[in-house]
Amino acid sequence: MQPWYLFLLTMVGCMTREQQLAIEYLQTENNILRDKIGNKRVLLDDNERRRLAVKGKQLGRKLLSELEAIFTPDTILRWHRELIARKWDYSSKKKRVGRPRIRQEIVEQIPYRKKTQPNSKHCKSRGL
Repeated sequence: MQPWYLFLLTMVGCMTREQQLAIEYLQTENNILRDKIGNKRVLLDDNERRRLAVKGKQLGRKLLSELEAIFTPDTILRWHRELIARKWDYSSKKKRVGRPRIRQEIVEQIPYRKKTQPNSKHCKSRGL
């Protein structure tokens, strides 16, 4: 085994230990906050839900269920499904297919032009 490899393993072990300590701290902090709010509902806006959903999706259901989170894994993954579905839902931006409708003011002028200009080439070609 080379000396640099041993050094690298030691550094990775230190980083993993620091990360584990940070996770334990955040879990303790979560438990304290949960005790303070009790059974009250925590209301989040869409941006906050999206942030949690993206991180929760990366962790996956199994790891989420092992954490002592405020929200259940099912809730977090449901938020992800709904917010991603909303992102790719273009129903509010549906475009009409085909030629646009003729404005009502133009439609109202058609009989008027027929009466005032009966010999107009435009009217004859249109059958008016």
